[in-house]
Amino acid sequence: MTTAPAARHRAVGSAHTRVEGRDKVTGAARYAAEIPFTGLAHGWLVVSTVARGRIRSLDTAPVLALPGVLAVLHHGNAPRVETDYTGLLGKPDPTAAVFQHDRVPHLGWPVALIVAETSEQAREAAETLVVHYDREPHDIAFTADHPRAYPAAGYGPAATEKGDLEAELAASAVVVDAEYTTPEEHHNPMEPHAATARWEDGRLEVVDSNQGTTWVAGELANLFSLDPSTVRVRSEHVGGGFGSKGVRAHQVAAVMAATVLQRPVRVAMTRRQMFSLAGYRSPTSQRIRLGADADGRLRALEHRSLNLTSTVHEFIESSTAPSRVMYDADAHHTVNRVVRLDVGTPTWMRAPGEAPGSFALESAFDELAEKLGVDPIELRLRNEPERGPASGLPFAGRNLSACFREGARRFGWADRDPRPGVRRDGRWLLGTGTAAASFAAGAGPSTAAVTAEANGTFTVRINAADIGTGARTALTLVAADALDVTPDRVRVRIGDSDLGPAMIAGGSMGTRSWSWAINLAAAELRERLTPGGTVPPEGITVRSDTTAALGALAQKERHSYGAQFAEVAVDPATGEVRVRRMLGVFAAGRIVNPLTARGQFTGGMIWGISMALHEEAVRDGATGGHYGADLAAYHVAAHADVPAVEAHWVEDHDPDDPVGIKGIGEVGIVGAAAAVANAVWHATGVRHRHLPIRPDRVLLAGAPDA
Repeated sequence: MTTAPAARHRAVGSAHTRVEGRDKVTGAARYAAEIPFTGLAHGWLVVSTVARGRIRSLDTAPVLALPGVLAVLHHGNAPRVETDYTGLLGKPDPTAAVFQHDRVPHLGWPVALIVAETSEQAREAAETLVVHYDREPHDIAFTADHPRAYPAAGYGPAATEKGDLEAELAASAVVVDAEYTTPEEHHNPMEPHAATARWEDGRLEVVDSNQGTTWVAGELANLFSLDPSTVRVRSEHVGGGFGSKGVRAHQVAAVMAATVLQRPVRVAMTRRQMFSLAGYRSPTSQRIRLGADADGRLRALEHRSLNLTSTVHEFIESSTAPSRVMYDADAHHTVNRVVRLDVGTPTWMRAPGEAPGSFALESAFDELAEKLGVDPIELRLRNEPERGPASGLPFAGRNLSACFREGARRFGWADRDPRPGVRRDGRWLLGTGTAAASFAAGAGPSTAAVTAEANGTFTVRINAADIGTGARTALTLVAADALDVTPDRVRVRIGDSDLGPAMIAGGSMGTRSWSWAINLAAAELRERLTPGGTVPPEGITVRSDTTAALGALAQKERHSYGAQFAEVAVDPATGEVRVRRMLGVFAAGRIVNPLTARGQFTGGMIWGISMALHEEAVRDGATGGHYGADLAAYHVAAHADVPAVEAHWVEDHDPDDPVGIKGIGEVGIVGAAAAVANAVWHATGVRHRHLPIRPDRVLLAGAPDA
């Protein structure tokens, strides 16, 4: 085989349908719960019906006598696991370490696993099992002034502080001091969480639906005190994750059962169980104080955020993250606080921190613009920082102003009458709003192997995870350009921990991290392929590791940015809010595949509509559980709620970054809810600081008369 001739049309930047698309639409692509195994048994989790207390006893004998039942695992007989370790993402959530003690810290805590020959038998037996509890009083009340709240660091410091806040507020011509709240929200990916575990030739294999097999394999090895080389996790196709598909109770329970029974065992969560066991976005209570001169220049910015977590694990929803990046002030203070309650542990959910934090910050900026009599876009542009407000680091490109200029042009912002409540269409009050967006553009160490095959094709092996974002296709295009061949000559293999360590699909870091590793391996491979040379039957393989390259990258503030625009119609008689159109313009580095990228951007924006108007998980104070833990009662935006949604992007280049790719999976939701809320204010003249903006809240708040 010879190397490719002259440089050809670049694959990156061209629209390309998904390489696995045919398999998915024909059903050839099999997900975690669909792969057959000989001798497969089925596990069904039994979860607690009390919010706090102890398990006094379990009536297992009648259950074991039921047809097909093979085992009942619980705290009295389950294998022991190790939890005193630090994994890839820190200390493990003890919820995953199932059946280790008799304590119940929240409703829906796993108390047993029924294993049977069929899923139906396991479910019936699980519903038959009687568990006796010693109940204890529980506390699930989340309030802004909860006495047990304390500052806590997440993936940044608990607090940042510079300048004299009170002095700058006192010297400000205009001050905004407001509190904003967001409710508990849930991921609900189309594919529920499922895993199958089996032992074969001394190795543990887990076929799973997750966001990183390196991560899950490492956690399972730690939990069960196994040599990492004896654990293999495969996750070829994933039907959505959004942050929830990490290490959960079902994988650990499956491994326990497979170990005890010495046969393959599959455990899948029900949709209802996902509400208590798959994590969620914590509710937040946020206070924003802004002080500005008469010309709109910020003198003071304070952002205080509170979220809840469980009593067994600390999770921080870092909602002050947008304030630490977006706008500077002479006095700039932020703090994240948390309170432990008798609830399940929250987790990462699309744009963790930034999504709820941007609602508060960008709503407050709209209020400030109103008080100043300044256009909301102009106010933001007047407060563009030169360096990171909290970090002090320089920005590696910050094209937010370009996003706003292009967005304003496309949206027709110049024709907007700034007065609220004056524009009508029949019974509908019309309004438009805008908000800024940002999300960090990070990268994690990854390895990749690229093989030149004897038949003239190339095989890329990298432990990436495609959770529905189109990562397989994006990496195919990246590899094609790096090898200077057409995409049809590239095959990408992903989703297998045996491929070596790589970054997870999270934090909008996946594609950037994996592409970097592929580029390094491909560059070395091309050097080894001599013109006219022959590739041996076994191929020529080069492996890369980006750890050193990442360490050499200059320390700067690296982010994707965006400008969100929304037009809404509000019926003052019924309180109904309808989003008529949305536009997002983003600065997000090199766009690898415009086809799937546009889907990521608009998907995030649609989720922003859902966040603004629909999503709200409500708990029953008496039981500690959810009202309607299913998709019948937990409302999400449906097709009828989604109007014309457009996404575009501007040129965005970081001269120090050899990859040039930034994450786009999360920036699309950031600012979207604020843009809708700001549009509702413009339509009605009434400010909504609490999500979702339900019809009853619109009616209670009132609106201008017809």
